Amino acid sequence: MTDSSWLKSVGDALLRTENIIMIVAIGILVYLLWLTNPSKTKTSAGRRPVYTITEIGVAVALASILGMIRLYRMPQGGSVSLEMLPIFYVALRSGGGVGILTGLALGLVQLLLGAYIVHPVQLLLDYPLAFAFLGVAGFFRRHQVLGIILGGLGRFIMHVLSGVVFFGTYAPEGTNVWLYSMTYNASYMIPELIICIIVMLVLGLGRSTSTSVGRG
Repeated sequence: MTDSSWLKSVGDALLRTENIIMIVAIGILVYLLWLTNPSKTKTSAGRRPVYTITEIGVAVALASILGMIRLYRMPQGGSVSLEMLPIFYVALRSGGGVGILTGLALGLVQLLLGAYIVHPVQLLLDYPLAFAFLGVAGFFRRHQVLGIILGGLGRFIMHVLSGVVFFGTYAPEGTNVWLYSMTYNASYMIPELIICIIVMLVLGLGRSTSTSVGRG
């Protein structure tokens, strides 16, 4: 029988939290280097990659600051704040691809700022993947409120899956774990999503228009 211990060792190494962060960070770095390649002076939309990178950096920094201003914080993670707002803004302004990259970057920053981690897979679901899904709003720039809702729904699904698999033990005895996870995550995500929609409408970026599609 072939010795597969080396496969197990590789698998264990890949599942280490710090290694996952490093792999994702390297992936983002490679992508950013590709964007700034001298042969790519402009993006397909006519915007310079440096401008896009700057926009992403400012959005992530602002989202991180807004995430520290919480209306309330849940015991097992999650809070009501305006941290999603800059991600939605960038996504609706620059498109889904840039929005997803911005959300992914924010998820990695959240890890560095102090994340609630119990398992490497939970780390991926609750941070990089959850925040990356917010960028999906950028694919619906003609129907922006719908885009914001779908982006928030994507993040909600990631948190629910994480809750079912890794936080089911917190559910009260006799309570369905799926119902518990959905209720727990909805208790802070729905208020935050509603606040984001209201703010975006006030800013004039949440209406179903065709003018914003050509921006940037």
